[in-house]
Amino acid sequence: MIEVHDFYEALVESSDDAIVAKDIDGIIVSWNPAAERLFGYAAHEMIGQSMRRLLPPDRQGEEDAILARIRAGERVGQFFTVRQHRSGKLIEVSVSVSPVRNAAGTIVGASNMARDARPLLDQQRRLQESEERFRMLADNMAQLAWTARPDGHIVWYNKRWYDFTGTTLAQMEGWGWRSVHHPDHVDRVVRSFREAIDAAQDWEDTFPMRGADGRYRWFLSRALPIRDAAGQVSWWFGTNTDITEVREKTEQIRLLLMEVNHRSKNMLATVQALARRSAPDDPLYVARLEERVRSLAINQDILVQREWREVPLAELVAAQLSFIAAAPGALSAAGDECALTPRAAEVVGMALHELATNSLKHGALSVPGGHVDIGWTCDPAATAFVMEWRESGGPPVIPPSTQGFGTRLIRDVPQHNLEAQVTLDYRPEGLRWTLSCDGSVLVRPGD
Repeated sequence: MIEVHDFYEALVESSDDAIVAKDIDGIIVSWNPAAERLFGYAAHEMIGQSMRRLLPPDRQGEEDAILARIRAGERVGQFFTVRQHRSGKLIEVSVSVSPVRNAAGTIVGASNMARDARPLLDQQRRLQESEERFRMLADNMAQLAWTARPDGHIVWYNKRWYDFTGTTLAQMEGWGWRSVHHPDHVDRVVRSFREAIDAAQDWEDTFPMRGADGRYRWFLSRALPIRDAAGQVSWWFGTNTDITEVREKTEQIRLLLMEVNHRSKNMLATVQALARRSAPDDPLYVARLEERVRSLAINQDILVQREWREVPLAELVAAQLSFIAAAPGALSAAGDECALTPRAAEVVGMALHELATNSLKHGALSVPGGHVDIGWTCDPAATAFVMEWRESGGPPVIPPSTQGFGTRLIRDVPQHNLEAQVTLDYRPEGLRWTLSCDGSVLVRPGD
């Protein structure tokens, strides 16, 4: 059976920590292999030497303090410091020192344990640098930011949040943020956020929040669930973006568009009045002109409502052809879900209105049993657009002997403005009109 003394000797010799024994004056009396590996000195070079040999000149005071505490029977807990390697370079170490007593209980020396602290300290420095970079980013980003636990309990806000709200974490932690929300909106916001949490889905909402000055500003808020390796939500990360100025400018633009729309309609009404006065003996001409002016007005209404952005094709067809609801013939319209650019909507809308007007007077819409079928296809990648107008069941089609302004609206204007291929086929059984062009007339998803 191994002797206890032999066991402890083997333990010291095999330890990965540098274990150095010294007397109460700091003279080294034992030096294990790990100490040799850490400091570069062999045992015969250090035994009988002062422990101070390992201390840089500016650290000599540490040994004085350590020896004083050892003599007083105190243990020096682990601390980080710097020691000098045999090569002269400085190394970072963690050190702890304990008093050693003889059988009578008298302190006769100390046991020094040292470990290379560079890996640990390097990791701590990297973590600290990473945290500093995160805080620099989080506290200087334009948005208010926050993180929450999986149940929505917010545990951190960035500096922007506190600057805006004038609050503290103690006031805002958890669901305390409700106190800075407008009372007319807070219940709705809480409800929508809880629904997103329950569904573990992205959250987005718009609402006013009160600032430190007591004034409310509008924010667009978003939160993303952060998932662990198993796919479970471990955190929520959210931002609040101030959109007050954007909302105000958007409202100004909306009012301006409404004013422009109003004035444009007044101008169109003036054009109609002038037409009636200029051609009192040609009521047919005046009627056709008024129909085309109404088509322009419809297009303008749609574009203003859509803030002069995309126009869903189904909405355009319904609006432009609403005037034929009581026609003797029937109409059906169906196609892919897609939207046109404002300019394309104007051109296609005028063409559809002209086709419908002609059909109501001379074609399939003019008689019971007549039918007009409108269809369109949009390439999923928004690279091609095709639209067709097909008539059947109406009076026999007689090709016009002359080509007037209506033909220009149906064929020439789309060709010129949209670079479209347009066919106008006057078949005896019913008119066929086909428009095809590239995807530049379409608003792609996400544009």
